[in-house]
Amino acid sequence: MTTAREIMSPDATCVKATDTVLDAAKKMKELGVGALPICGTDEKLKGMLTDRDIVVKVLAQDKDPATCTAGELAQGEAVTIGADDEADEILRTMKEHEVRRLPVIDGHTLVGVVAQADVARALPNPQVGDLLEALSAA
Repeated sequence: MTTAREIMSPDATCVKATDTVLDAAKKMKELGVGALPICGTDEKLKGMLTDRDIVVKVLAQDKDPATCTAGELAQGEAVTIGADDEADEILRTMKEHEVRRLPVIDGHTLVGVVAQADVARALPNPQVGDLLEALSAA
């Protein structure tokens, strides 16, 4: 069966929890991504920052993206997947937590990110349809 390590986008670039949301948005543009892992000063994963978070939690609430930090948007413990976890576990985790992207961890090290699109390319159509339906309903 396919594992997270096989389908993830490797070399995930973190945004520091102390970086401003504006800096994070610029990094997203530069990298051509819609989400970045948030890492603390201890280099541990604190959460994920998405372009939607920036719009809904910062801009729509009249917060200043030049002063608001990425760490302020990290909520609770990050939902992750193990690098050697199989595709069924990726699907279950995405559905259960209603997320479209999962940081991939090997031990305590961030090694990549698995996105809904990665799963769609790697799995048979019926499983992908189930995932899309579950995430679209949320």
